[in-house]
Amino acid sequence: MSLSVGIVGLPNVGKSTLFNAVSAARAEAANYPFATIEPNVGIVGVPDDRLEQLTRLAGAERTVPAAVEFHDIAGLVKGASVGEGLGNQFLSHIREVDAIVHVVRCFDDPDVVHVEGTVDPARDIEIIETELLLKDLETVERAAEKAGRMAKSGGADARQRAEVLAGLRDRLSAGSPARTVTAGVPAAAGIARELGLLTAKPVVYAGNVAEDELPDPDSEPVAVLRRAAEERGAEVVFMCAEVEAQIAELDASDRQVFLADLGLSVSGLDRVVSAAYRLLGLITFFTAGPKEARAWTVRSGARAPTAAGVIHSDMQRGFIRAEVISYDDYEALGSEQAARDAGRLRIEGKDYVVADGDVMHIRFNV
Repeated sequence: MSLSVGIVGLPNVGKSTLFNAVSAARAEAANYPFATIEPNVGIVGVPDDRLEQLTRLAGAERTVPAAVEFHDIAGLVKGASVGEGLGNQFLSHIREVDAIVHVVRCFDDPDVVHVEGTVDPARDIEIIETELLLKDLETVERAAEKAGRMAKSGGADARQRAEVLAGLRDRLSAGSPARTVTAGVPAAAGIARELGLLTAKPVVYAGNVAEDELPDPDSEPVAVLRRAAEERGAEVVFMCAEVEAQIAELDASDRQVFLADLGLSVSGLDRVVSAAYRLLGLITFFTAGPKEARAWTVRSGARAPTAAGVIHSDMQRGFIRAEVISYDDYEALGSEQAARDAGRLRIEGKDYVVADGDVMHIRFNV
């Protein structure tokens, strides 16, 4: 499966600069609103030290990490939900992603104009949230009106749909995002997916700080963003978007030296990717052989045939069994053959729930 993440925020907060660190396809990072008119898409690998080790142990010719798609979505402004700043177009792009990275400006620079005039993370978050919420409310009100009419002559399913939509409408009207309704409620979660509700999508905040604040930012805007994220039960990652763009231009060896000079062990982008991965409850399994070592992504709780289908639909359709070695056993014993010889390779069937770090070989027949 492919994870897609939308980068959102007000204009001039560092979204496109961050996106420049994601892909060689450069978004235009300009000091004015709407420098990005169409959503640019870039691919970045999910950082995972285990994959590098598997490549070495398997003698693989190449390494293929799991991938995350980043969509650089143009800056939203007040009134986006009613079309201000091409808002309707941009909001529709957010509907297509799995999760949202909300970039929040935490640095002050007179040469980079803030669309609201001052740096205030709490206010900026509120603006974006309000626009997403208002758009969801518009969507749900239309759906609730239609469902209400159908419930009068329909059966139990129609009445349940009308009730769920009415509940969503009331919570949105009260200022609560859809995710507060859908958590643990399958009917509401299904409707939220069907309607593409924006506030149902999980969010991680990326605080964009000045370079001289790294590695441990502690300014007042940083403290404000920490509190705002905590109030929402969300994760926050701090980075400097300009630094991330510089890191992306370096080769692997120079990158580590550069990070070390800044007092960092991993890049901010890698931390954002990892946070998004956790946010969506994703796990990684591997395939490893002489030709390649590859990481694959499934949701936690996925069974073996589903994992097989991530590799190829024929594997899921003709699934027979999975040969599984835990990563820890593979690393400790040094090879697939050594794991076999030690009895650490397991044969698992269709009901097997894939564990994070499984090294798998799928047997199938079509």
